[in-house]
Amino acid sequence: MSEVSIRELRNHGGDVVDRAAKGERLTITRSGKPVAELRPLGREPMPLDVVLARRRHLPPVDPDRLRHDLDRLLDPAL
Repeated sequence: MSEVSIRELRNHGGDVVDRAAKGERLTITRSGKPVAELRPLGREPMPLDVVLARRRHLPPVDPDRLRHDLDRLLDPAL
């Protein structure tokens, strides 16, 4: 986790917030001591109708072929 001083936050607040919006977690420090954390917010939940519409466009899954592919990539004893 990156550290950002209060001074940097004050002088470059927009840039610091942009970093958090892109997924970076930042610790805000005062006199070198951590005092707060700035982190990105979670995404808004996707509405069910959108999830179902996207699912309709996925290709069908063949369970036997999927198992074969996984066994090829992973230890079959798992």
